[in-house]
Formats: sequence, C-alpha cells, structure tokens
Amino acid sequence: MLCGSCFTENIGSKMSGAKMNICMNPQGILFNPMSIANCLEACMDNKEYNANELFQHNEIWNHWDFHSRFSGTDKDVVLSEMNRSIKKGNNFLKQADWLIITFGSSYQYFLSASNDIIGVGNCHKAPGNWFEKRMLDIDEMQQRWQQTLDKLKVFNPNLKIIFTISPVRHYRDGLAENNLSKARLFELIYRLADKKEHLQYFPAFEIVNDVLRDYRFFEQDMVHPNHQATQFVWEQFVKTYFNDTDINLSRQIEDIITALNHRPRFKETSAHQRFQEGVKQKIVSLKGKFPYLNFDEEMHQMQY
Repeated sequence: MLCGSCFTENIGSKMSGAKMNICMNPQGILFNPMSIANCLEACMDNKEYNANELFQHNEIWNHWDFHSRFSGTDKDVVLSEMNRSIKKGNNFLKQADWLIITFGSSYQYFLSASNDIIGVGNCHKAPGNWFEKRMLDIDEMQQRWQQTLDKLKVFNPNLKIIFTISPVRHYRDGLAENNLSKARLFELIYRLADKKEHLQYFPAFEIVNDVLRDYRFFEQDMVHPNHQATQFVWEQFVKTYFNDTDINLSRQIEDIITALNHRPRFKETSAHQRFQEGVKQKIVSLKGKFPYLNFDEEMHQMQY
C-alpha cells in the first residue's frame, strides 16, 4: 500500500506496471503528515463518510480529506466512490506486507468553520481567505504519528513500513520555507524510525536532488522530476528491495508490456498475428510459474 504525495503515484505506477499487488492513495494525493495519518486511520477504522461532510463549490461536490479526483457533480456518486475507496483500503491494509509513506510538505491549510479549526488535505481551489496556512510542529507531528504507528502495529502486526520524502520542491512556499519544511519531515522520520527494524527510510529525495542533481532530470517547471528521474529512482528501489528472482521477473514483465505498447501499422498481417501469439505464449509461460500475475487487461487488448 502506498500513501502520500504525487511522488507516491509515480512509484506506485511503476509497481502496478510490474504487476505488483498494490493499493494507492485511498483518499488521493496528500502532502502533509497529518492528512496522511488521517487517511490511514480512516482505512483502519473502515470509516463511512456521510453526505453532511461534503461541501459544494462551483457546482462540484468535494470533501476536505479527499483529493479532487474524487470530486464530481453528483453528490451520491461522489460519496459512494469515497466510501468504496476507504473500504478497499481497509481490506488491503489488513493483508499488506508493506506500507510506503511519502511526505511532501510540513505545511497544512486550516479551515475556520463553526469556531472549529479543521485541517484539510486538499483546498479544492477554494478562496484563499477561507484558510490559514501554517507549518506543523515537529513534536505535534511525532505524537500524532506515534499513535498511528501503534495502531498500525495492532491492526496488521506483520506490516513493514518505508518512509520517503518527495523530492518535489514546494517553491510557492518560498525556497527557504520549503527547505525548512523538508527539514522538519527529515527530523520527523528520524525520530520515528531510528533503530526500529520494521520502519525504514528510502532516500528518494537524496537520489533526485543530490545524486542526479541536474535540471535535465526535471519537467519544464523545474520542480517535478521527469520520467528519466523517476525511472532512475525506481531502479534504485528495485536494487534495494528486490531479490534476483524479483528482478528477473520484473524484466520479463517489462518486456511483455513494451512489446504490447508497440503500435503495428497493419494488424491484419500474418506477421503481426505471429507476433501476438508469441507474446501470448510468454504470458502463459509466466502465469504457469507465477499464477498470481494478472494479465487480463493485456490479453483483452490483444483481442482487438
């Protein structure tokens, strides 16, 4: 299971492409540690949200805990999708072997409503004067996360956790402020994971900003790592956590996916039919050795 910032989704998509069994961001992309902890708590509690918790802005229904990919114009559909995702997260987290958490920022926005201060996971492009922005205190984050980790230990005793920090700079906070924000995340993880075998740290931030250390590895906004950078991080992740069998299997899967991504000019030719038959045989052979692999989508693709 993966939970956290948009960098989580980059690595999660690599895992999905390698046919790993994953559940990614049950509430959508989240950046600050408090909102990520709230998401995990909601999954453990199998929380059921109700219609009164949604709000409408510009004719779109939203929830402050969920990313806008859950938002929509039909209130019932929005609520149903949110609860379905949390239930899926609950079922998955019970059986998960690993939980990967990516912190993005120490900043959180707070909504003032009915004299209560509500921390939000997503602002949904609401007016800025609705919110107060503040940097979270390290002690506050540590206390909250220690509670969450203790609860996770009871909920799934065999769960191993990998912490990582997103290499994406939140430059709109200010460069100095972004550095301070990231520093608090480093300190938080150090306090939580130091000398605990089931808690680990993977240096995605350092790989991008200290090893690659060049703007050719970033998108045009000079903030988000590009495909080349995320591929390099993925390769380091594979070297760290995969054994030889895993690496060999992932390469075979990648070869199949690469072959299927080839777009033939003439699908009706016998040469293309032989090519597809060869790919099918590779899939059948792999599934014979690893029955849990799911190639249904690829097999369906070759029927058309």
